Amino acid sequence: MQDILCKLEQIRRPRFLLRFARLGALEYTRNQHLKRHFTYDTMPSHSEALTWLFELEVKVDARRRTDSATYSLIEHMDLLIAMLGEARLLRATQSH
Repeated sequence: MQDILCKLEQIRRPRFLLRFARLGALEYTRNQHLKRHFTYDTMPSHSEALTWLFELEVKVDARRRTDSATYSLIEHMDLLIAMLGEARLLRATQSH
């Protein structure tokens, strides 16, 4: 679990993306946000969801870096918001 949190802390993205993602994460609703990216029968653990989100975000960021026509700023923001929201929830469960 700590590995994925460490990876998230080391992420390097444009400042505006992370700034807005942090703001969006304040309104993060797990069921609503995760359904946009996954189909699942049971809710994944926070670390599992964060791992999946991280893998998806790396792919989206690669499209951003190459100026791909398939890059979507909205998709990227939504993934970053979900990642930060899941990380916050994971940290909260670890502190108990």
